[in-house]
Amino acid sequence: MVTKEEDCLPPVTETTSRCYSTSSSTPLAELETVRSLEIVESSSSLSPVWLLVIFCIINLLNYMDRGAIASNGVNGSTRSCNDKGKCTLATGIHNFEDGVLSSSFMVGLLIASPIFASLAKSFNPFRLIGVGLTVWTIAVLGCGSSFAFWFIVLCRMFVGVGEASFISLAAPFIDDNAPQKQKAAWLGLFYMCIPSGVALGYVYGGYVGKHFSWRYAFWGEAVLMAPFAVLGFLMKPLQLKGFPSSDSIKTVRSIEVMSPSVGSETLKNNNRLQVDNEIEHDQFEVSIETSKSSYANAVFKSFTGFAKDMKVLYKEKVFVVNVLGYVSYNFVIGAYSYWGPKAGYNIYKMKNADMIFGAVTIICGIVGTLSGGFILDRVTATIPNAFKLLSGATFLGAVFCFTAFTLKSLYGFIALFVLGELLVFATQAPVNYVCLHCVKPSLRPLSMAISTVAIHIFGDVPSSPLVGIVQDHINSWRKTTLILTSILFLAAAIWFIGIFINSVDRFNQEETGSENPRRPELSSRTP
Repeated sequence: MVTKEEDCLPPVTETTSRCYSTSSSTPLAELETVRSLEIVESSSSLSPVWLLVIFCIINLLNYMDRGAIASNGVNGSTRSCNDKGKCTLATGIHNFEDGVLSSSFMVGLLIASPIFASLAKSFNPFRLIGVGLTVWTIAVLGCGSSFAFWFIVLCRMFVGVGEASFISLAAPFIDDNAPQKQKAAWLGLFYMCIPSGVALGYVYGGYVGKHFSWRYAFWGEAVLMAPFAVLGFLMKPLQLKGFPSSDSIKTVRSIEVMSPSVGSETLKNNNRLQVDNEIEHDQFEVSIETSKSSYANAVFKSFTGFAKDMKVLYKEKVFVVNVLGYVSYNFVIGAYSYWGPKAGYNIYKMKNADMIFGAVTIICGIVGTLSGGFILDRVTATIPNAFKLLSGATFLGAVFCFTAFTLKSLYGFIALFVLGELLVFATQAPVNYVCLHCVKPSLRPLSMAISTVAIHIFGDVPSSPLVGIVQDHINSWRKTTLILTSILFLAAAIWFIGIFINSVDRFNQEETGSENPRRPELSSRTP
């Protein structure tokens, strides 16, 4: 309520408070306008379970697109010959062009991921996901409507840009809304959509491309994603822990409109009104300017604060160790997915190597990812326990996979390789749990973005050509796969170091100088 003496905005830092006195020239109506815009219920109409379901579907569609473009029905098939010597001509794009499409997608993804993470400090993260999904939908429509190869390359780059917002921001939302004792399990469900989405994409792309046209595969994806892009704008926006409330920004914009009516006494004491929300270590300040300049100022502050946030991130030893282990891990997994079928065919003379490796990866990816999340919750989800699970599962998985490639029996190889893959994929939930909980809430999107950038730039992107170079030199797929698999021991060793690092779960760590940095509320006090 508004008292006779004054109505105050409570301090959002230890030293800053803004009060409106009845003796000033600020009209009571203006205060009520501020109040009506400030006190807005921040909860979303979505229940946490429905949020998880929607995010899982979006993640499934993202990776279905990756599988679809890699399928023979979309990008064509290579020349092949049967036992009778009858050959079928190659269709679709060349291998080099296929590689260019993959690279252009990665360029968009890796550049845009940290950008969206930085913008989340100035704009509502849920709305940014809506922007990203809209870009994704339009870009996928462009892929299906492409008239030249360079155009589809450009569209694939923007598909990566659109996916970047979701990769950076979805996991923090799940982390915020998951039950306390099921956070890792929910992350496991979310990341389970990666292998299942790719597998679904292979089937979807192959079927649609064969029976209709490769263009319809892209158009179908866009139709499926469009409702979720619209939902990102129409639904009441969710708020991320550790970020300024969009309601606060609304309040400031209301004050901007009313500021010309502020009396001379107020102008003499202070020429601008500031609403301070301290985010992380730095103060987020929105000045009373025009709406356009406030938006520009917000974007400017997002990018100027990026370097400082990166410095904080790289000083966090837990984050660095976690990402180094993740890079080593992804180096092996990326090479497995690319070279696995060819290595299996040459070592064990598999006639259906694609089917075997594909089935093993899909089944183990789903079961292993889910198991890792549930196990971490079972033993109590903490950063040290996550590192124990990461190092233990990776080490045992490396032992089984390494031993599998030493066997001469095909069935023995498959049995041990399945066990190894189950253990290796159990790392997905724990590794992302550490990324989310080793930093303050406001740094989680950037943590996820930089982790994504690192595991691709230093992991699966260079691993495939490097393994090819090794194979060209030693000309033995068995030795090459053993050398590759041994890198999993390095990943296990790095994560083992993480157990002994003094770690702090920062999920509930409040921003410095603010009791609740997200939602300052109007309060009153009597003299």
